[in-house]
Amino acid sequence: MIFKWIARTVALVLFAAGMLGLAAYYYPEKFLSVDHGPVVGDVIVVLGGGYRGERAERAAELFRRGDAPRILITGFGDDEINRRALLQHGVPASAIEVENQSKTTQENALFTTKRLREEKAQRIILVTSWYHSRRALKTFEHAAPDLTFYSRPSYFGFDRDEWTQHDNARRMRLEFLKLPGYWFWYGVNPF
Repeated sequence: MIFKWIARTVALVLFAAGMLGLAAYYYPEKFLSVDHGPVVGDVIVVLGGGYRGERAERAAELFRRGDAPRILITGFGDDEINRRALLQHGVPASAIEVENQSKTTQENALFTTKRLREEKAQRIILVTSWYHSRRALKTFEHAAPDLTFYSRPSYFGFDRDEWTQHDNARRMRLEFLKLPGYWFWYGVNPF
């Protein structure tokens, strides 16, 4: 009797996991992308990575709209690329800060939130690629639950017919592995 109950429970869990996996495979944008819509913050944080400055371009758009008075770039290696892109898109150098020690999303959150607290920022707008926005948001919220974070991702390569371009399909697949990985290693709950 107990064996049948265990077998049914395991089968049900496997079925549910399979259905969730299929839904995530066919609709990754529903699982990976988080966008809070128009918000006003103290600072815009641009995470390193992405494709040729699309994150910086999105941050500059939000800055020009007046969503926040300054921008903090985080991430070793992409910091100078993003700084130049921000300048090219009309953001004055005086409004740009750089954190260039972090090499992962976890380090982005830890190093940046320390700095944000020192600067008394409370409302932070995160800019990253759409497929990275859930993990980035949850990682920053985990690192600093006392601060308020909003996600305003770049939608470069968002349309399904663009997924094979610029390696976005591979990046989405990796993101589905990184979400549970961050939950396991760092305690960052993706939900």
